[in-house]
Amino acid sequence: MTLYHFGNCVALVYVPYYFTYKYSGLSDYGAFWKCVQAGGIYVFTQLCKMLVLATFFPDTDTFSEGAPFNFIAEFLRCSVDLVDLLGLAFVLSRIPGKGHSKLITAGLGWATAEVVLSRGLMLWVGARGAEFSWIYILKCLESNVLLVQHLSTATLLWLFSRHDLDKRYAPLVVVLLVATSYRGVWLEGALHAISAGPWLSLALKALITSCIGVVSLHIYSGLAQLIGL
Repeated sequence: MTLYHFGNCVALVYVPYYFTYKYSGLSDYGAFWKCVQAGGIYVFTQLCKMLVLATFFPDTDTFSEGAPFNFIAEFLRCSVDLVDLLGLAFVLSRIPGKGHSKLITAGLGWATAEVVLSRGLMLWVGARGAEFSWIYILKCLESNVLLVQHLSTATLLWLFSRHDLDKRYAPLVVVLLVATSYRGVWLEGALHAISAGPWLSLALKALITSCIGVVSLHIYSGLAQLIGL
């Protein structure tokens, strides 16, 4: 039973990532090693963030996952997470080509590295335990939300770097980037204020992430048609 539960959790986490790679056309471009390189840059970025947090914010209990919501601490953590935008922008600059393959390669590689590092050990140790817990199913579903979030962030960064972007959409792209970077402040704060449970929190996160993704896709498709991608 525990092995069956572990297999379900692994499939729930990694199968959507595989389908994204397989059916987005990346396998036809031979972009596997580009995704691996994006994952390597993600690891380096996280090491830099850990050094910054350990140097300037030594009180690590404040930033732990089980700690109560603290607006100042969450704001500082999200400010440090801006390094992720720099790392993802560097990944985009290092991937040749244009169009959706470049964005999906960067976003998928980044998201895969995060889910392997943050979910792999948790599933191996926890999901194989003697007792069933819905918390692992919840974490697996949250990983799928993170995939959409990272793909949207990669798209927004690419749009932000374009000089031929319609000026009507430029402020919206900036607002969405800021909202994505500081979602730990306003979204987690709102969920804490309404005392949302874990499943309601996941549903709201999925809804907001989907809305940002749809808006990003709409702006990208318009620009892609304009420049002939």
